[in-house]
Amino acid sequence: MTDDTIYDMTVEDCQGNQVPLSKYRNKVLLIVNVASLCGFTPQYIELQKLYQKYLDKGLIILAFPCNQFANQEPLNDEETSRFIRKKFNVTFPIMKKVNVNGKEASKLYTFMKKKCKTPIGFEGVRWNFEKFLINRKGFVVNRYMSETTPLSFENHIINLLNQD
Repeated sequence: MTDDTIYDMTVEDCQGNQVPLSKYRNKVLLIVNVASLCGFTPQYIELQKLYQKYLDKGLIILAFPCNQFANQEPLNDEETSRFIRKKFNVTFPIMKKVNVNGKEASKLYTFMKKKCKTPIGFEGVRWNFEKFLINRKGFVVNRYMSETTPLSFENHIINLLNQD
């Protein structure tokens, strides 16, 4: 694996299938840790709007359920996927529940946190619905805090989609 891209990593979807991130080469990725009982769950609506609007241009959103913050994702993978799809009509990929911090953190999250710290220099994910933006070459280019709504950085996504 190169030191800067995500393409040699593999993650697991909510059905237990291995998903090589190289599958998304030349796509713009928005990777989000999510939770069903979080006050930020309305962001699913904006995430879905972005996904529908820009899927054909190369945007992929990957949602990673996480139960590390106030136990706000107590459901199993199947229940989480069903809840998200039914309540918010989400069609983007829902991945297997992961840890985003600590010794058990997923390799992907460990990598992204090191490549892109928070604006105040904090490495760890601070809460649910923190978002990482990956360019078409697999580089982590931006990170958005939970409070930052997806539509508020739509122009950043458009700029990346317009790059080769």
